[in-house]
Amino acid sequence: MSLVTLLPFIVLIGAMFLMTRSAKKKQQQAVDMRNQMQPGSGVRTIGGMYATVKEVNEDTVLLDAGPGVDLLFAKNSIGAVLSDDEYNRIVHGIEHDLKSDADLVPDDASALTDSDKPADASSDDKPVDLGKRDADDEPSDAAPAGAKTEDEPKKTDGDSDAK
Repeated sequence: MSLVTLLPFIVLIGAMFLMTRSAKKKQQQAVDMRNQMQPGSGVRTIGGMYATVKEVNEDTVLLDAGPGVDLLFAKNSIGAVLSDDEYNRIVHGIEHDLKSDADLVPDDASALTDSDKPADASSDDKPVDLGKRDADDEPSDAAPAGAKTEDEPKKTDGDSDAK
């Protein structure tokens, strides 16, 4: 056999080797992550539940999911071990922010506007009428764009005879 006929098989075997190697690497990282669990660590299960580790055994983990709620999970059902800051941010909504309070945006926009400036001279103080006009109020010589003519059928409230 020539090298040209063996080349596809060699490439296929090489690709399979690389894929299994990366999968084993990810598996090992997951095992290491689960071995780092200690009581008090915040975790997320593969089902998406957040809890605190109470007790770590050989194959199981006892999780505290809330006041008086202890759950026993298989150790490999833990999807992620979270840092304390991340766990508190997700579960309790506590933001651990090191920025000063001066950088915060106020809740209302009144602090962002400068009320000392004079009002713009081009603005009118008369209110804008956004209501619909009756047909009698509109001028008859110019129909507004998009106005329906008498040839078009009128809309009904769904009481048509067509089924």
